[in-house]
Amino acid sequence: MTQQIELSNGRVVMVPNYDIQVIQQDNHLRFSYQGLSNYRFSDRFCLCHTEYSFERSATVLGDGFQMLAQTSGTVDQPIDIGRCPDNNTSYRIYPSNHAKRYYNYLVVEDSVGYTLFGFTSCHRFAGYFEVQELEGRLTVSAYIDGEDTYPQDWATNQLEGVVFLQGTSLSELYREFADLLGEQHPPRKGVAQAAPVGWCSWYAYYAEVNEQNISDNVETMHSELKALDYVLLDDGYQAFMGDWLTPSEKFPSGIKSVIENIKAKGKKPAIWLAPFIAQPESEIFKNHQDWFVKHEDGRLLKAEDVTYAGWRCTPWYVLDTSNPEVQEHLTRVIKVMREEWGVELFKLDANYWGTLKGRRGQTGITGVEAYRLGMEAIAKGAGEGLILGCNAPMWPSVGLVDAMRVSDDVERNETRFEQIAKETFYRSWQHRKLWQIDPDCATFVSLPNQATERQNYEFHRNVLLASGGLLLSGDPLPELTPFAKQTLSKLVLRHKHCQDAARFTALNLHHAFLPLTAHNDLHCLFNYQQPARDITLTAEQPVYWYDYWTGEKLAEEATPVIEVSLESGLSSRAIITSI
Repeated sequence: MTQQIELSNGRVVMVPNYDIQVIQQDNHLRFSYQGLSNYRFSDRFCLCHTEYSFERSATVLGDGFQMLAQTSGTVDQPIDIGRCPDNNTSYRIYPSNHAKRYYNYLVVEDSVGYTLFGFTSCHRFAGYFEVQELEGRLTVSAYIDGEDTYPQDWATNQLEGVVFLQGTSLSELYREFADLLGEQHPPRKGVAQAAPVGWCSWYAYYAEVNEQNISDNVETMHSELKALDYVLLDDGYQAFMGDWLTPSEKFPSGIKSVIENIKAKGKKPAIWLAPFIAQPESEIFKNHQDWFVKHEDGRLLKAEDVTYAGWRCTPWYVLDTSNPEVQEHLTRVIKVMREEWGVELFKLDANYWGTLKGRRGQTGITGVEAYRLGMEAIAKGAGEGLILGCNAPMWPSVGLVDAMRVSDDVERNETRFEQIAKETFYRSWQHRKLWQIDPDCATFVSLPNQATERQNYEFHRNVLLASGGLLLSGDPLPELTPFAKQTLSKLVLRHKHCQDAARFTALNLHHAFLPLTAHNDLHCLFNYQQPARDITLTAEQPVYWYDYWTGEKLAEEATPVIEVSLESGLSSRAIITSI
């Protein structure tokens, strides 16, 4: 028999399973399993459903299980924002012919305001929403992925929580949602600290980075770019994926020596690693095959068996982080980097692979649960060091990272700049609430095999200006152009004045607003391959209006209203006011 619950906002929610106990607080429901039966929880266990009471043309926004997946459009015509939706042929988190899943939260923008359906916890089960016809009515259903586990094998009978919010202010709904998430997953201390500003090696040298590259860029930071603090040694320094303490031949002095040189120049060392995977040539894989996730028949599980194989050095095998020995290993590796090497920021990549479904040592444990155990082991080793998640499962990481990459990898081309702008802006509400957002690196210098026009670089810098969050240059610093130097300088200035992300008031992502200082407001305007248009900007009192980048005054006299133009195509403007 179905349970019927009326929320404080009047929405009616149906709970189809009487083995599920529900605790209601206003518009928030918390679920637990109270049944006596030990039936299997599949990847589609329905917690509840409610009417989809919106026009079919309403705009929707749904998150993905992993970083590279988000969905917009409408329920009838969903649009994948990134390159790698959860149900594509590479990631295979769920079949491509199934209904679209909106993981973590689903926002609906209709003619009367906004509604947010959201999972307020992710301790053990990934949660998602589907919109489908049910008994002749369009319905939003909330599911958890039980990963084929059985209740008698669980450590606790707690499931996950779901909230149903509605109102006229999208920012206010996000704030309330973030507060509820924070009750279950308190943010790490680094979420409230100043955002790291520095340089990352990946987009300048990729996996071919060598010791001299790092030395050259550190020297440029020391002599010319003093505002850049962090030096992030990205993928390419290690001998093999999995052997993070063993350097490749390109670093003959060893990583500890490289880090000592970074510190000697007054900079803060940061390092990249993919803690949950290993390639077959690595020592950890050769010596500890009992540490890895397996198929049900006992064969070692390769990532490519169930999902995307990885971007290089494949096949990847996945560490079983439910194993206490693996947890100790992760803590030790990070602790060596932190305490013996002096690393201050850890960029953890390929985190999604730590959640892959398979047979682990602990019976009844989910991939989400095992991943969180692994992240807790890493945090133990990191101490006060900052943790940045990348290629990560989104909600399973809540409360476990100080910062989170929220977009695909940047590339110096128009298409990718537009893509990562949308990915970042749709998640910018999370900044300094769940984690500091990382919109990926600032790239303004063309490479021989990767180049684009000035207008596209100008779009990219306005995206970073609006976003806030981490600011890491991805260019070879000795080769910075005057345009790149001036851009970095003004981005750093923005960070000094304000650490918040600009707020978008609608899902079209056209206008972002930020009170930058007590006397200056920032307006960032964006076109995404759209016709040229005029935009009216207003202030509460007469102000002077300037172009942020050039300082050009846009009106001779102070005025509370101004009209500005935006070019067609991929274009943007940044305008600042002064009292």
